[in-house]
Amino acid sequence: MTDWTTLDYVVVDVEGHGHQPPDLVELAAVPIVAGSVGEPKSWLVKPDQPITHFARKVHGISNEQVADAPMFAYVEADVRNALDASALIAHNAHVDIGVLQRKLGDWECPEVFDTLKLARRLLPGRTSYKLDSLVADFNLSHGLDTTDGPHRATYDALVTARLFVHLAGQRSLGELRDHPPGGGPDNEPRLF
Repeated sequence: MTDWTTLDYVVVDVEGHGHQPPDLVELAAVPIVAGSVGEPKSWLVKPDQPITHFARKVHGISNEQVADAPMFAYVEADVRNALDASALIAHNAHVDIGVLQRKLGDWECPEVFDTLKLARRLLPGRTSYKLDSLVADFNLSHGLDTTDGPHRATYDALVTARLFVHLAGQRSLGELRDHPPGGGPDNEPRLF
């Protein structure tokens, strides 16, 4: 049985502009190497379309805040470098992965671990598998040194990293990979 810590991971979180398909406003990447959560990297970028009022209410990023931010093309090389890992982790991963694939074109996505699906499988019977509920239940934000809160990319990526480490615990890589198909009310597309 292979220990899950043998892989290098990067946890990603994307905040979007509120339109469909979602476009990037903020991105954070947090490495997990040898089972330890590393330092986050984050980018605030100017989206192709303005941020909607709804999205701004969720993540708090205004059009004024991104007015002087670089377009994605200027940070793309840094983002690709940060995403260089054996596996990617995200909560409700299809949304984050979809945005990254649209923005990065020829990028080859590595193996993906979705903490939403993992939590549903490994923690059955919970009333909610939303990230904020899991963070509160397992005190995953304790001692977090960030000025941003929930629904900001760095905060969400850090607590998702902590959630993955919590879920992985003493499990083998095979146990984390053994995932039956699933879905449900928490698996709805995010607009932001």
